[in-house]
Amino acid sequence: MQIEKIDHFVLTVKSIEASLHFYHDLLGLPVIQSQSRVAVRVGDEKINLHEQAHDFDPKATVPTPGSADFCLVVREPVADLKKQLENQGLTILEGPEKKHGAQGPIDSIYLRDPDQNLVELANY
Repeated sequence: MQIEKIDHFVLTVKSIEASLHFYHDLLGLPVIQSQSRVAVRVGDEKINLHEQAHDFDPKATVPTPGSADFCLVVREPVADLKKQLENQGLTILEGPEKKHGAQGPIDSIYLRDPDQNLVELANY
């Protein structure tokens, strides 16, 4: 078997509306809706948003809002994004700082989404 890439992952959220405000309105990710499911597109992949207690089967054993920690790669320098996001009222927890991504050194900033998931924004 050769696993090629990640297609999608699921975030269990308290509120689809609050999550869309963060991921679509503030971070600019396009919304994908199909039937009763909602996701945001990240490049060629997507993040499915499942509202707690209204999720779909099969699912994780204990789907829990706020348990995720992931990195999204951005084009812009993260120092510029930090200023932009702070101007939108978001709190940057750390950064910019040097980290190591899947393809080498990255510059990163960290913030939390409405469910307190840790979201790293980084560029190579």
